[in-house]
Amino acid sequence: MDAESSLAASGRLNAQVVNWARMYDCHGDIDRVPELLARVEREDDAEAWDELGYRLVLECDLVFPASFAALPRLVRLASRSARARGLAGTIVRCAAGGHGCDDLLAGCADAIAEFRELLDRHLRSRPDDYFATFLYLLAVEEQYHWSAVLRDFSDDFYQVTCPTALQR
Repeated sequence: MDAESSLAASGRLNAQVVNWARMYDCHGDIDRVPELLARVEREDDAEAWDELGYRLVLECDLVFPASFAALPRLVRLASRSARARGLAGTIVRCAAGGHGCDDLLAGCADAIAEFRELLDRHLRSRPDDYFATFLYLLAVEEQYHWSAVLRDFSDDFYQVTCPTALQR
């Protein structure tokens, strides 16, 4: 078995079985994320969602091994939970950063493909969170730059000096 097929096989396994002892969150803990995921899977627990967000994404910019390990479960919840959709989208948007988890990201390929379909269906429903969902879709499509720099669809005005005026 070559390295590429080994990585693909481990990615399929990652979606089903996660060794949480190696999946630390932004605080270096390995035990809280699985507990919090179990809580939000049972019920929509706002406190658990808040803590999960703080543990999986640091400063809306950095992700950790636990972030990618949690992604398949978040995607499964995303069809019925805006918070799951938002957290999964934020993790994918941060995937372009220097996280050192490229192998874990590759292992999430199936979950990311499923998330893409879910986001596409959600956008077709003309939701209130259209713009945020559009940014998540850009990231899923690996358009990380555009996902990061687009602010909104309003026009901006910039004051610049006319080049002709400078020649006088």
